[in-house]
Amino acid sequence: MSKGLIRNVVTLGGWTLLSRGAGFARDVMMANYLGAGPMSDAFFVAQSLPNMFRRFFAEGAFNQAFVPLFAKKAEAGEDAQAFAQDAFNGMTALLVVFSIIGTLAMPLLVWMMAAGFAGDDRFDLAVTYGEIGFSYILFISLVALLSGVLVTKGRFTEAGFVPVLMNLAFIASMLLADWRGWNMGLTLAWTLPLTGVLQFGFTWFAARAAGHTFTLGRPRWTPDLKRLAIIAGPAILAGGVVQINLLVGRQVASFTEGAVAWMSYADRLYQLPLGVVGIAIGTALLPDLSRRLRAGDAEGGRASFNRGAEFALALTLPAAVALVVIAMPLIQVLFQRGAFGADDTANTALVLAAYGLGLPAFVLHKVLQPLYYAREDTRRPFKFAVWSMVVNAAFAIGMMPVMGFVAAALATSVSGWTMVWQLWRGSRGMDDAARFDDRFKQRLPRIILAALVMGVVLWGMTVLLGPALDVARWRWMALAALVFGGMLSYFGAGTLFGAFRLAEFKALMRRRRDTDAG
Repeated sequence: MSKGLIRNVVTLGGWTLLSRGAGFARDVMMANYLGAGPMSDAFFVAQSLPNMFRRFFAEGAFNQAFVPLFAKKAEAGEDAQAFAQDAFNGMTALLVVFSIIGTLAMPLLVWMMAAGFAGDDRFDLAVTYGEIGFSYILFISLVALLSGVLVTKGRFTEAGFVPVLMNLAFIASMLLADWRGWNMGLTLAWTLPLTGVLQFGFTWFAARAAGHTFTLGRPRWTPDLKRLAIIAGPAILAGGVVQINLLVGRQVASFTEGAVAWMSYADRLYQLPLGVVGIAIGTALLPDLSRRLRAGDAEGGRASFNRGAEFALALTLPAAVALVVIAMPLIQVLFQRGAFGADDTANTALVLAAYGLGLPAFVLHKVLQPLYYAREDTRRPFKFAVWSMVVNAAFAIGMMPVMGFVAAALATSVSGWTMVWQLWRGSRGMDDAARFDDRFKQRLPRIILAALVMGVVLWGMTVLLGPALDVARWRWMALAALVFGGMLSYFGAGTLFGAFRLAEFKALMRRRRDTDAG
């Protein structure tokens, strides 16, 4: 893994950590004000609609095709600006029409997302909130395109700061609503499109500072856009499959009041390590692999892939163990207050543990998929995603009578591991850049062993600290002791077993500080 790639991963990961931290503060406030009742269920479904289509159109699919093509034009001295401008105009026109249609069809979209809401107050609330906030998809999809330009130009700090704006806006809006006595649900619904405007404005000015100014214009169907559509098509379909998985989960959860909120709160915690490590590595790895493969540097590409996988697993495997072992204390300390009661804590902890089982798989997606996208191969990931969708739907629906809403969360983890197996198996036919090297093979079992040792330590500490976790004034100290004890045991065991060297993490952070200072 090159120093530049490590620096980019840490920069993106640092900003993502800040964003997730702000997002966590946002969700703690939501849990306090909304709890896990009808209003919170309705808002989370309404919010998920534009976010679902955003991932369908932009982040997960469009950018995976756009970034390699834009980077290739920029490095070849071709007119990358014209290509990006044409993509900007085309996406704007498409999404304006889609936003209007989606807003008008909101009752149907809510029913498709959460049929269990039909016949109670949650349905009407979700429709109202959805009609207010659906235009968010227009702004945030354009933000994804502009962020792709920034990442390709090496502006990782600007791209990483974008998500922070959304969470800060939500925090400010809830504080204002509480102070002014406004309806909290409506306030949150109106805040969603406002955050889209803020994020778009920031990325537009950042792209302009990087030498790329975008203006509204008439869409043109150029050969470059046709090639982009051909490459992005299967990736968009694959992204659609992922969203169908989420749709199945929401449908299963919608038949239990409060379950949509429980899944949303648990999702925030497991998204923290996923976003900080997985998304940061995936975002930085794709342009790095694309450049190396075009230059014929198979050895450099293999090093980037292996160090990315090693770094990701060294951080996410212990995180997964922790989410399973201390799920209850985490939810109890972080969320149980105000309208969020003990039953909400127990149910959210079950969901969190189920998600935790799949955390390493979701991170490995981000490491393995660039092997395909850097080669402009989006067809096979789509086929793999279809099979994963079938597994997800069959497990969630089939196990729902047995385990209720937890089936939806556990199905997500099962389908995630199915996807990893397919991506790994498909990469066996690639060149040496997709091969695991000796260092990775030696370190992986040691990382697993260190994570298991940490899990045993956490379990023992949870038993000892159980009484303190039940006392409000000692909860935070007990949780801090759990986290510190878990980290100490993992890094101690990892160093003892040779899973990693602490100097590697120190050097990583030192390079980040040097970069920020420069």
